[in-house]
Amino acid sequence: MKKLHGLSLFFLFACLLPHCPASAQESPADTTAVRINRKRATVDRSNLQKEQTYGLDLLKDDNGEADYRNLLSINEGTLVGIGGCRMQDTYLSREKYGGLGVRFMNERMRLTKLANYKISRQNIVHIDISSVMNGAENANFLSAFANYALGYHYRLIPDPYLKILVGGSTHGMLGMVYNTRNGNNPITVHADIDLNLSVMAIYEFRTKKKKSPFAVRYQFETPVLGVLFSPVYAQSYYEIFSLGNTAEIIKFNSFHNKFAMRNYLMLDFPVSTMTVRAGYLGSYYSTDIHQIDRYIISHNVMLGFVKEFVAFGGRELKKRNLFNSAYY
Repeated sequence: MKKLHGLSLFFLFACLLPHCPASAQESPADTTAVRINRKRATVDRSNLQKEQTYGLDLLKDDNGEADYRNLLSINEGTLVGIGGCRMQDTYLSREKYGGLGVRFMNERMRLTKLANYKISRQNIVHIDISSVMNGAENANFLSAFANYALGYHYRLIPDPYLKILVGGSTHGMLGMVYNTRNGNNPITVHADIDLNLSVMAIYEFRTKKKKSPFAVRYQFETPVLGVLFSPVYAQSYYEIFSLGNTAEIIKFNSFHNKFAMRNYLMLDFPVSTMTVRAGYLGSYYSTDIHQIDRYIISHNVMLGFVKEFVAFGGRELKKRNLFNSAYY
């Protein structure tokens, strides 16, 4: 009976053993489960050379931690401006016109991986609308232009607070000018594609009272070569688009028949939890083709806001569990 009682206790202990609390040494399966459950909060770095954060590769520093200096964020500024505008287009009128114009500008800058993170990309969208009047105040030019530029700049950093960027951009413009007094040829169309030279300098500084950084930027752009659309003098658009008289309407342009430039002078400064960008944008555009002289000169005071963010999409959306998204 004692032997039977001992065997009964042994089998009872064997049945209860799997239900006992786990020991301090976890099985491989339990370890995998723990890592999966902790995926949202931490990343197992034991076998990783890079860490994926915000959909980007972050290189590790000497201590094995992710180096967030390699995080490629986007700097976006959205501004509106108003200022004086002067214009002449001898296809429509020999007179000179002047008045006011408004401008919308959206700009994005981001570092790329090219040349070991020394090349940045810049996207700029301009929308310009103006209403100008002749000297006799009996006729108006109404104009609207859309501009887009995609540029790449090589970054030189002679000082920790100073960046000098040198590069180029591809620029496209499409717009129209309408003369309220003309009957036969009331509208002229502008269409240009250019390769631009672009230089920029950005300097950061801090005031004694505020620890938040300020940044001032100057940028200069000018087209080097390109092509543009221009009708022949006194040629109507009916002849071009209805009768097919398209000879000589697409012309090569460079400094001999076109000169244009843009000058940006911007200051970024903090206001509460926001960053404000304010400054000056001057634009000059002049062509002399087919005996048609055109120029547009504008000076605008710009004001808007800046934000810095990290964008990811496509395949990177599978990492959205790292974020508290309002949509996904």
